[in-house]
Amino acid sequence: MSPRAARAAVWAMLPTEIALLVCGTAGLRIPGAVLVGAEALVSTVLALEAVILWRLYAARRRAGAGRWNAAQDVVRDALRALVPVVARRLAAHEIRALCSLGLWVLRRRHQVPEGALAVAYTGPQTAMMYGLLFVSVIETALLAIVIPWPLVHAILLIVDGYGLVLVLALHASCVVRPHVVGSDGSLRIRYGALFELWVPAAVIAGARVERRYPDGPLLRLHTDGVLDLAVGSQTTVTVELSEPVEFVRPLGAKGFARTLRFHADHPCETVTALTRLRTDPPSCVARGHGGAHP
Repeated sequence: MSPRAARAAVWAMLPTEIALLVCGTAGLRIPGAVLVGAEALVSTVLALEAVILWRLYAARRRAGAGRWNAAQDVVRDALRALVPVVARRLAAHEIRALCSLGLWVLRRRHQVPEGALAVAYTGPQTAMMYGLLFVSVIETALLAIVIPWPLVHAILLIVDGYGLVLVLALHASCVVRPHVVGSDGSLRIRYGALFELWVPAAVIAGARVERRYPDGPLLRLHTDGVLDLAVGSQTTVTVELSEPVEFVRPLGAKGFARTLRFHADHPCETVTALTRLRTDPPSCVARGHGGAHP
């Protein structure tokens, strides 16, 4: 069985198991022949998957890999073959955001070296995040009162509770993962656990304070190579590059940017740090622009 066929078999098996689970939870009587057929299908798919994994493991062992390394390679290859890239990246973003909660509680920041400047950017969205959290709590309480069925109430309580944790984790990830201006003049711009772009100091041609209100999503690449990373629908710092840099979007697509525009709570301090190793003085006079890109 090829990896593509294995992926199709697994994704065909999952809806069957979910449908049976929902019917059983709802109290519907499932015929015995249906149960036997479904379990036989599941068992067959699992047996085929086990055979494929064993063959991959044996091939790596014959190539000289140790037991642990061979097992790790097999698991990694299986995940890449069975789980789409988008699903893997979303799961990774979620795990990093949840880990950020621990850093937030401990008042630590993620990968901010000694001597570097941590640039906060959560100012425009903090009130919105806490407002969303408050509304979610009210919704959870109202659903607990309105819904009379214990099972549905328990399921919704778990889902809503996890949603509250994710909202808090998203805000925490933005707090503990600030932009970073390195001691060598390099720049690392981020948005929580969703986006990260590192720019070496050698390609930074200039930086200035420039307040803009771009339209569109959080991350937007214009046709002329300008990349907007807006927070609260605004950017305050513009960085010109001497050559394009590659970046990866949250879901895996790649692009190239020649100019970066992002938000910093203290833009003048950020620009000063970016230009302190250059001969020309920093431009710390804020200039405002509308949402349209010229």
